[in-house]
Amino acid sequence: MRFFESVADLVGRTPLVRLNRVVDPGMATVYAKLEYLNPTGSVKDRIAVNIVRRAEEAGLLRPGATLVESTSGNTGLGLAMMAGVRGYRCICTMPDKMSKEKIDMLKAFGAEVVVTRTDLPHDHPESYVEVAKRIARETPGGFYTDQYANPTNPEAHYLTTGPEIWEDTGGAIDCLVGGIGTGGTISGAARYLKEKAAAAGRSIRVVCPDPAGSIYHDMFYKGVAPQPSIYRVEGIGHDFMVSTLDFSVIDEVIEVSDRDSFLLARRLTREEGIFSGGSAGTALYGALKAARELGPGRTVVVIIPDSGGRYLSKLYDEAWMKDMGFLGAADRLGTVREILRFKGGAVEFADANETIGHVAGRMSALGFSQMPVRPADAAAGLRMIHELDILQGLVSARCSTEDPVTCVAKPLEGRVGLDDPLTRVQAVFDAHNVAVAVDRDEVVGIISKIDVVQFLAARSK
Repeated sequence: MRFFESVADLVGRTPLVRLNRVVDPGMATVYAKLEYLNPTGSVKDRIAVNIVRRAEEAGLLRPGATLVESTSGNTGLGLAMMAGVRGYRCICTMPDKMSKEKIDMLKAFGAEVVVTRTDLPHDHPESYVEVAKRIARETPGGFYTDQYANPTNPEAHYLTTGPEIWEDTGGAIDCLVGGIGTGGTISGAARYLKEKAAAAGRSIRVVCPDPAGSIYHDMFYKGVAPQPSIYRVEGIGHDFMVSTLDFSVIDEVIEVSDRDSFLLARRLTREEGIFSGGSAGTALYGALKAARELGPGRTVVVIIPDSGGRYLSKLYDEAWMKDMGFLGAADRLGTVREILRFKGGAVEFADANETIGHVAGRMSALGFSQMPVRPADAAAGLRMIHELDILQGLVSARCSTEDPVTCVAKPLEGRVGLDDPLTRVQAVFDAHNVAVAVDRDEVVGIISKIDVVQFLAARSK
């Protein structure tokens, strides 16, 4: 027979999955570590197992004890699982911004849930942190697991998450990306990976995307906490510093908006089949930035903290996204990136030294009325040649068919970005014949009016 002694033994050994469609050409390879494949669906199962095991080894837990934690939901779920396995009671406090699904899941695991106000500072007597501490003090056998200060939190990731990533990449990882909640995941995993890389004579970059409104960005760069503000992404960011966070192993902290986080999480689900929460979108934003900067031949690993099932009433709910201002009619039509994927095909370029006659022949054979010109050097800038420009140049005798296309090419107009909505493309059409998709000063696609018509027709079916 092959079996496990308890569900706690299933925690860890989560896989790396290569991302294909959300990653653009010219980027480093990005692998997602799917932490939602842990038993309760999040990376926090790792610390729940370690915290309980270490507390038992230290004699801090007795039969019938009560685990108490202030949580955004995921750590509480891991602890509720462990409470069930070990026969403990579990009480969780949560801010009221957290999803109903998380509260319902905690109750399903047998945890008692106390909901507090989100808009209170962490040291307010009625904040979710202080309420949890009070409950632990006042409950016989109560044990405050304290994920924000318990050293067994980052230890769990030093012992498991970091080694798994090193082993699964064969030590070839160049950059680790993960959000900062308690800081345990990134601190423990990054410390292990940096130690292994240093022993191998090289370095690993660690990037931490953080919600706009959290204090971590300013604390990392300025050492001073800004006035925190409410943000909607759950499980990462904070309004107070935590002792489980080790800034010394972090190289960069990036601020990411709620909107970017939620839209990227939705793309990750729809384009890669990876059903994730909003904090995964935050992390992915940083991973794509890092992959763009590193370029081909390098390896980025991004930690996907939890699954989207606990956010169905939020980022996967069209009405909620619209009410929050994260999703408008323009976003629902599609983006430049989506239409280019639908259209397919590579961009045809004219070379700067190619003759007008030769380019005109190619445009005629391909059925093109315009073609971008590949610059002879970076300083030349992007240019475009149109059939009307060729005609005017030849008729006016300003150029001949033997002259280079630069004789009639004009500066590129009608630029759009890959993540621009189709409403932006339509605005370009009002002034230009085509829209030119540009990414990092490189033309990556040409969009015509008929391309948009065919795209929208296909989506409506």
